[in-house]
Amino acid sequence: MAASQNFRDLQWVLQVIKSGNISLHSISFYLSQPTSGCYQETENSMNVNISKDSILYFSQLLTVLATAKDSQESLRNLEFHHVEWEAQQLRNLGMVLENNLNIKQLMFRRNRLNVECLWELSEILKRNGVIKEIMFSESAIGAAGAGLLASALKVNDSLEELQIWEDSIGSKGAEELSKMIEVNSTLKLLTIFDSNSITATPLISAVLARNRTMEVHIWSGEKGEKSSKVVEFVPENSTLRIYRLDISGACRVACALGWNSTVKSLDLTGVRLRSRWAKEFRLVLEQNQSLKEVTLSKTCLKDKGVVYVAAGLFKNQSLESLYLDGNWFTGIGVEHLLCPLSRFSALQYQANVTLKSVTFGGGRTKIGRDGLAAILQMLTTNQSVTRLGIQDDESLRQEDIVKIFRSLERNATLRHLSLQGCKGVGGELVLQTIMETLQVNPWIEDIDLTRTPLQNSGQTDGIYQKLGQNGRTEPEIDLLKDMPLTVPKSCRVFFCGQEYAGKTTLCNSISQNFSSSKLPYMDQVRTLVNPVEQAVRTAGMKVKTFKDEDTKISIWNLAGQHEFYSLHDLMFPGHGSPSFFLIVSSLFRKPTNRESKTPAEIEEDLQYWLRFIVSNSRRAAQQCMLPNVTMVLTHYDKINQPSQDFQATVNSIQRLRDKFQGFVDFYPTVFTVDARSSASVSKLTHHLRKTSKTVLQRVPRVYELCNDLIQILSDWRTENYNKPAMKWKEFDELCQVKVPSLRIRSRHDNKEKVGMRRRAIANCLHHIGEVIYFNELGFLILDCEWFCGEVLGQLIRLDARKQSTTENGFITRKELEKILRGSLQSQIPGMGSKVFENLEASDLVRMMLKLELCYEQDPSDPNSLLLIPSILEEGRGRPQRWQLIAPDCVYSGRHLECDDSSHMFLTPGFFPRLQVHLHNRVMGLKNQHGATYSLEKYLILININGIYVRIELGGQLGHYIDILACSTKNLTETLRLFQQLIIPAIQSLCHGVTLHESIIRPECVRNLMPPRYRKTQFVPLQVLKQALLSVPAEGMYDYQHTWASVSDSGRPILRAGFDFARDLLSDDDFREVLHRRYHDLYNLAVELQVSPEANTDGLDNPASAMEEQDKVEPTFGGIAKGVEAVLQRLKIIEQEIRDLKQEIQGLRYYEHRLLIELHRKVNYLVNYNVQLEERKVPNMFYFVRTENYSRRLVTNMISGMTALRLHMLCEFRREMHVVEDQMGCEMMHIDNMTVKSLAPYMKKFMKLLTFALKIGAHLAAGMGEMIPDLSREVAHLVEPSLMYGAAGAVAAGAVGAAAVSRVAGSSSRNRARSLGGESTRDFHQDLRAAQQWVVDFLRDRRCSTGREIAEKFGLWRVRYRDNGQIAWICRRHMNTRSHEIIEVPI
Repeated sequence: MAASQNFRDLQWVLQVIKSGNISLHSISFYLSQPTSGCYQETENSMNVNISKDSILYFSQLLTVLATAKDSQESLRNLEFHHVEWEAQQLRNLGMVLENNLNIKQLMFRRNRLNVECLWELSEILKRNGVIKEIMFSESAIGAAGAGLLASALKVNDSLEELQIWEDSIGSKGAEELSKMIEVNSTLKLLTIFDSNSITATPLISAVLARNRTMEVHIWSGEKGEKSSKVVEFVPENSTLRIYRLDISGACRVACALGWNSTVKSLDLTGVRLRSRWAKEFRLVLEQNQSLKEVTLSKTCLKDKGVVYVAAGLFKNQSLESLYLDGNWFTGIGVEHLLCPLSRFSALQYQANVTLKSVTFGGGRTKIGRDGLAAILQMLTTNQSVTRLGIQDDESLRQEDIVKIFRSLERNATLRHLSLQGCKGVGGELVLQTIMETLQVNPWIEDIDLTRTPLQNSGQTDGIYQKLGQNGRTEPEIDLLKDMPLTVPKSCRVFFCGQEYAGKTTLCNSISQNFSSSKLPYMDQVRTLVNPVEQAVRTAGMKVKTFKDEDTKISIWNLAGQHEFYSLHDLMFPGHGSPSFFLIVSSLFRKPTNRESKTPAEIEEDLQYWLRFIVSNSRRAAQQCMLPNVTMVLTHYDKINQPSQDFQATVNSIQRLRDKFQGFVDFYPTVFTVDARSSASVSKLTHHLRKTSKTVLQRVPRVYELCNDLIQILSDWRTENYNKPAMKWKEFDELCQVKVPSLRIRSRHDNKEKVGMRRRAIANCLHHIGEVIYFNELGFLILDCEWFCGEVLGQLIRLDARKQSTTENGFITRKELEKILRGSLQSQIPGMGSKVFENLEASDLVRMMLKLELCYEQDPSDPNSLLLIPSILEEGRGRPQRWQLIAPDCVYSGRHLECDDSSHMFLTPGFFPRLQVHLHNRVMGLKNQHGATYSLEKYLILININGIYVRIELGGQLGHYIDILACSTKNLTETLRLFQQLIIPAIQSLCHGVTLHESIIRPECVRNLMPPRYRKTQFVPLQVLKQALLSVPAEGMYDYQHTWASVSDSGRPILRAGFDFARDLLSDDDFREVLHRRYHDLYNLAVELQVSPEANTDGLDNPASAMEEQDKVEPTFGGIAKGVEAVLQRLKIIEQEIRDLKQEIQGLRYYEHRLLIELHRKVNYLVNYNVQLEERKVPNMFYFVRTENYSRRLVTNMISGMTALRLHMLCEFRREMHVVEDQMGCEMMHIDNMTVKSLAPYMKKFMKLLTFALKIGAHLAAGMGEMIPDLSREVAHLVEPSLMYGAAGAVAAGAVGAAAVSRVAGSSSRNRARSLGGESTRDFHQDLRAAQQWVVDFLRDRRCSTGREIAEKFGLWRVRYRDNGQIAWICRRHMNTRSHEIIEVPI
């Protein structure tokens, strides 16, 4: 019954499979069972048990599954337990898999497969393309089975998971699988549980070598031990964890990691490693670019192994974290480990800058003294490590921990420090040091003190509280705002003078007058070795320092050689700097002979340095004090008795003092000394001491902090082997540690603001001469003498022409660095300048670029050629000609001359800087394609867009620059290049020196006349524009400027000639003149109270306009309404400008209409109140004051004025003018009554005069030289916007008129008011009062008859024949206009 029942149950399974009534996902076959049967575990899974008696049903079931593919499409998994496979059964399984493409998983548990069966299975896998997972568990496939599986998977491209559990495939099987891995890229999971861990090595090595993203888990249970994991690789987090591996396996894995890119984290914790493995791992670190974290904790590495790891870190550029705790190395290993993370010189780069976290330590790690030194060096110099761990250390003592925290005071990068379990972290000293460090270093975020004596004793709470405070955001406070100021304590004395003046000797004698006991030791040594140094070192600028009580006096001996002159600008003290000047001049030409200098030569020497001081001091925006200058004459001991020449020298010096009075502050005494004698210079030394104290009291105060920093920097130099230069990072660290006011107090502080304060202090130190600071270069020069003499002195005297193939001053960067090394490295041992111990050659090149001692030919090219202007050769004497020769060439030139060339000049450093600056401006233009730029000593040649330009430096001591151009372009385009590029570049470099622009005669430009012949062949630009403004409109277009002739020793060089103004000015300049004329006339119309909207019919009806003009209101501002038409015409003209002639035509019309109105007004003024005394005296009068042999018009009456003269104008209608040689009438004193009577009249007369000047009316004839700058009189009324086009007296008049108008009559409600703002009634009263005053004044002076008036004023009383009006006119009009007048004597 039982057997029948079992058989039935298996039949039922067959029926279910055939019919497909149950949708099965999984079928599990269990063979060699006690009984046969079927169990349905779930709705979709079934377990089939088959006993040995029913074994035939297993084959039958496989056959049914193969043929019932339509009824079992949902089948996914097949499991086989305890199956002893035969070849036919595997073939049937193959048919099942071929016919059912939905089966994804096969599992063989405790199966037995012989070689033939394994071969069949491998063939099935080769053909199958859908199975995703196969698992063998305790199926004893062995090495042969692994080999056959490997061969199948080399072909199969669908299988993703392969698991072999509780089997021993051996090293051979593992090797076969590793070969499969090399070619199979679809396998995603490999799990091996082998009896021997050796199988892990080839498998994981292949995965790593081929960069497979395959998850690998390899387990092992050797010799009956408990199973444990050997290797684990998880691609999702790129982590490779090796738990157990022999040394050869570890080495093979290391080799595979060399070019691997899938592993980012490697963990070998607990794997016993040796130096052999570390040697291989060194190559991994050098080659691998993806490894980010390596954990080698408790790997028993000793010193040799760590040395290999450290060697790999030198080239590694990817690793970020390294854990080496629990190893067996000593201080030697620590020293090597931290070497690539440290710097041992200011000029050395840190080898590894990517490693951020390092951990080491342990009970068997003996750090020792060498290791401690390495830790301190790393913490002091490292700029990349953010985490440092020293764990479970027993070798470091408390004083060692203190040193570690002291070194952290200067570290701004470390964020996390772990000292877990370190026995030395304990005691009050350590606690105090940690708190002090956190006070200085706010960047440390966490300190792990777990299991340390300090934590065990409960003393760490304050540390963690301070860490929290450092993380808070502090309110921003301007620390410099409220800092106390104090008098500076250091003063500089600049010794200026030519070669052989005796400056150095004088400086040495002065030093002997200072007590040597007050000198620092190093200064005494320098004084002793100075003669030896001078024997082997190049002469240059020297700096010598003395102490006078609490005052520091530095003597800066400026080199007298001409090649050093371009550096003097760089050394010149800034605005308000505590300094003064000694100008030293020798009375003899050379110290070796008795050939004395002439007074003219001495005057020339002194004048150069005075002009140099004035020119540079004017660069300051404002001067708090004039430069203090003392003059010293040396070699006085060679003069036996005073001679006439010496007296002449004294007189010339006095002339210089008078000439430069107001520019410099002269000390009244001129010192005459023997520079070799200490006794002779004792008074001069006393003067230096006293003047230093006086200057320090007068200059602006400095922050007290600067005086503190001077001592701090001095201490820093002492601690750092007297280093002359300091990197900015070192200055930052010094401020953080030593200067609380400049400290970053929280890691959330605004670092930019703190950095700005530090830079401000550095600039202040530079300003008072304590350091030389270049912000862009990133370092401070602490030894000024070293920098000026050793560095800049050598740079300026580079003889690159002998050492390289320079062409036109250009040299390669590498060649320049080679020359610098050759020049600055002395061949005498111990006597070198030690420049390269503090600065690199590339630093010097960058310094030269920043100081514009050289420049790049192409700034965008890092390998660009460099130009050194100081090595340029002078091209004078060579034949000069234009490269461009064509009949239609346009020649133009501009002459830029110092405004006050007698007191200032363009300093020697100016033109080299211009050569550099202008090159960069030209090459920076967007449209400069094809531009060429070449140089000579005093010449710049530019060819840009077809315009050839020459820029020449000229004049005694270089007080002018000539810009010459030859072009086929029109004049306007050429001059636009001048105005937009060249002249702005020049003006940007001559701060404080005003340059006036003049026009050079084109014929001089065409023929490139030498500068000596061009001296008289230029006209100031503003003078030419003013001349155009002064001529009538019809003459502007054809205005000619006449040039004088030039001859040399009677030989004619240039004939006299002329050029049209339109050929000297660009269209832009000419239009500026026209628009200024328009502007002035427009202001006049506004002043005359003419509104454009007042009469719109006037344009359409000229007759009505004329009728309106006839109805003139008799007021000062009441010009006829017809001027509205003029304004409308002005708008039309401005909109329709086509060329200069059309503009001038419009201008003529505008002038004509306004002139008519002005004449009507003048006639009204002349004939106003005809009945007053029956016009027995002239009406139009003015006052003149004599100043310095010239007459100046009085524009304002003030009580108390004296020595004025009253003059009268010729009143002939429309031709009013000044009467030449008029005697006038003298006024001794102006009282209040006079001011009251005349002030309103004077105000109106000035306005009338201004208007007349604007349109060239004859009213102003003869007054040109007398008219002052009227803008001074009305400056308090003028707005900046009204200054447009103002130049000279004419423009000033426009300003005055416009200003008074705005004050008196600008508002709409006052439109009816007169020119000065008064009503008609007020005007009548003012005019009557003034005229009555004249009548009374002349009567008092007994000048009331016609004869007396004719004698004093040259005027006669006449009556016009046509209208009967009376006027007072001059003798010329009496003769030329006799037919229009009748004389009416009194």
